Amino acid sequence: MSKTRDELYEVIFEADTPAGKLFDVVLLIVILISVALVMLESVPAIRTNYRPFLRILEWIITGIFTLEYVLRIVIVRKPLRYIFSFYGIIDFLSVIPTYLGLFIVGSHHLVVIRILRMLRVFRILKLTRYTQAGRTLGRALWASREKISVFIFFVVVLVIVIGTVMYLIEGEEHGFTSIPRGIYWAIVTLTTVGYGDISPQTPFGQFAASIVMIMGYAIIAVPTGIVTAEIINPSNRGNTQVCPNCLHDKHDDDAKFCKKCGSKINP
Repeated sequence: MSKTRDELYEVIFEADTPAGKLFDVVLLIVILISVALVMLESVPAIRTNYRPFLRILEWIITGIFTLEYVLRIVIVRKPLRYIFSFYGIIDFLSVIPTYLGLFIVGSHHLVVIRILRMLRVFRILKLTRYTQAGRTLGRALWASREKISVFIFFVVVLVIVIGTVMYLIEGEEHGFTSIPRGIYWAIVTLTTVGYGDISPQTPFGQFAASIVMIMGYAIIAVPTGIVTAEIINPSNRGNTQVCPNCLHDKHDDDAKFCKKCGSKINP
């Protein structure tokens, strides 16, 4: 039983063996088919003519994902650690929408969440440099969270002030019917989106709007510089091995034991 469990673990959780890689590749193909079915069902002509067929296929695919999710829980040594891990939550969210569709109309369309499972393609195809690049970006964002938080707070204060000023300058007769409406205009203008549904009409208001637009370009560059400064820091390499005990997957290329719990990593 233990040997069978280890073999299933190698197939389902690892991508180093031919069987494991084949399992994950087939799984990714099924994910793409599932997402394509949801997209096709949203087309009125296809939904009218082929809805029963599409629904049958969706239930078959959901059954496959349900079986896979249960197997992952059964064969892993610490099920709760997997269930509440990032991939565990994604796997659960990829299964539940179809069942929710039995009680909440239209909720089965949320199965597009399954596309997030495509993140496993980086491990399957051994694209560790891309995996490491993602980790580097994530660490940079986390390391600069305080600076970015201060920046966002400053922007929020700024749009409140600008929205209030524009409400006082333009007034209700020019579309600025309230301060929240003015804040909406300030956000749209400062982010350089510019829907054009509200625009200042007075000369002074247009002058103020010009200043806000120029500020928008400067503000966009600030968070980019903050994150870039953090990315410059060197990062460690990693591989695709997953610890069978704690599911930790950030190991060095020559690691034989998990750096988190000390368990032996599968060769």
